[in-house]
Amino acid sequence: MYRGLTVAVVVPAHNEERLIGRTVASMPPLVDHIIVVDDASKDDTARAAKAAGDSRTQVITLIENQGVGGAILTGHAQALALDADVSVVMAGDAQMDPDYLPALLDPIAAGQAQFTKGNRFYGQGSFTGMPTHRIVGNVALSFLTKAASGYWNLFDPLNGYTAISREALQRLDMRHISRRYEFENDLLIHLNILRVPALDVAIPARYGEEVSGINLRKQAPRALAHLFKGFWTRIWWKYVLQSFSAVALMLFGGLALTGIGLVLSAWAIAHTLGPATASAGTVVLAVAPLLSGFHMLIHAMVLDIQESQPAR
Repeated sequence: MYRGLTVAVVVPAHNEERLIGRTVASMPPLVDHIIVVDDASKDDTARAAKAAGDSRTQVITLIENQGVGGAILTGHAQALALDADVSVVMAGDAQMDPDYLPALLDPIAAGQAQFTKGNRFYGQGSFTGMPTHRIVGNVALSFLTKAASGYWNLFDPLNGYTAISREALQRLDMRHISRRYEFENDLLIHLNILRVPALDVAIPARYGEEVSGINLRKQAPRALAHLFKGFWTRIWWKYVLQSFSAVALMLFGGLALTGIGLVLSAWAIAHTLGPATASAGTVVLAVAPLLSGFHMLIHAMVLDIQESQPAR
């Protein structure tokens, strides 16, 4: 227990026989429940987890592979069944340092957030040891995830070291969250629709013997398509159906004016090539909706950013 909170740690594991025992053994005394979810491993992951000999541990073995998201959601559901106040996710490859558990739990215990996550990009040298392709990919994906999820105050979306409160989990409809590699991004989108306050916690990267199973060439297009769909899903639910706020008015109005401006600008340019036939008034007619549309889109983004700031 930590600051009056019953803490469960969900450990998704797929073929982690070598490292799962080390992960379980590293759990500090503040953890009340260790939920290892063996995601249809082909090795002895489940046996190795039990062999760690920690009485707080229970192992759930999935018959069919559910993906990292499916394993985590299975663990979260079990955490709710155990009446845990907070459910933390730590990978089964011993990559996540348990010394930072209090840092993840403190904002939740203090009522500042209902969801916290690690951020490896918190300062100079904070990502020492992280492969270069991961740094570049995370920076690009982080910006796109900010726009799609609405959590403009968060960064490093692929960081799976997270903690979520029981209240937020109970409100979350887990049936509609992606089970595969899009899980982290999809979770953020759903949490933002529910207006769950979220915060980043500075946690350095730690790479050791783990081997990433992500195929970047295959997953990158899927991630981009998912973020595009997730953005419009969030806008529709949060700013149209739930409130029909100024964000929706500015966004849709800005898109319409920008589209009109682009069409008129293309027409004006076409009639300016060679002998000029487009009048000054025609040019102004093309530029005015374009500038107004850009202004409305920027204002919509500003309002969305303000919406994502947690209360202090």
